[in-house]
Amino acid sequence: MEYRQLGNSGVRVSAIGLGANQFGGKVDQAGVNNIIDAALDLGVNLIDTADVYTRGHSEETLGIALQGKWDRVVLATKVFGVTGEGTNDTGASRYHIMNGVEASLRRLKSDHIDLYQIHRWDANTPIEETLRALDDLIRQGKVRYIGASNFAAWQLANANALAVFRGLTPFVSIQNHYHMLEREQEREMLPYCQAFNVGMLPYFPLAGGFLTGKYERGKAAPSGSRGEDNPYVQRYMTDASYDKVEALSAWATERGHAMAELAHAWLLAHPQVSSVISGATRVAQVVANAKSAGWQLTAEELEEVNAVLDGSAEP
Repeated sequence: MEYRQLGNSGVRVSAIGLGANQFGGKVDQAGVNNIIDAALDLGVNLIDTADVYTRGHSEETLGIALQGKWDRVVLATKVFGVTGEGTNDTGASRYHIMNGVEASLRRLKSDHIDLYQIHRWDANTPIEETLRALDDLIRQGKVRYIGASNFAAWQLANANALAVFRGLTPFVSIQNHYHMLEREQEREMLPYCQAFNVGMLPYFPLAGGFLTGKYERGKAAPSGSRGEDNPYVQRYMTDASYDKVEALSAWATERGHAMAELAHAWLLAHPQVSSVISGATRVAQVVANAKSAGWQLTAEELEEVNAVLDGSAEP
């Protein structure tokens, strides 16, 4: 497994991270235990969850599975989403953050969170209030690093500039939606991250499974797959997307790799990507995802892949 710096922090994370959004829901405790053990054996050390995933059960199952193993992981979770019926049970206010961190720590059965992320921008809370609350948590030892998620580039730039100006802790990472068919992050976010050494943590790297190549043009989605009824996956079922995936699948196969490996390797070819957050519901998926870290695209290969994605050439 390859390890990379988490932005400008001193901690190193596995190039392939483990997304736990299905833990405690589709994946029961026994399944979580098996997946965690397999991930650790493969060198995966970044595990990402959120307080709202499966209504808190994701954190609970991780709390059980990680007992005695905390020294081997960098655990990331998030705060923002609705966690109760109260008017303040959501957002990035000091009130909700302080309540949220205590609830997450209880579910995780831990005295600390390695990477605490604001799940999305809160237009109703001054960012300085959010940053001061997070800085306090770091000083208390409950949180080690802070990150953002689903921020626009200007929001992240504004927050980190203010943090530096006020002597507060800045965000070391940004977790946003980024994959071969969703490249908006390349316009402003990636250049900002490169300029200020903020780590990018792409999520949904396989576009809900579409970038595995298992969905075929003109055929029904495989039985039981998300493509049967999931609007997120179905929005990629266009001729233009199929053209790209079919061409890139053939390109990857010629080089002895699967399409899913290429999707991960392409993201990792961007140096500011610290880790790719890839979800798993089975051990076999963890193994396949981890294997992707071993494929390092050359500059020439990256150029060929981008030519296909840009629609300017076929491999």
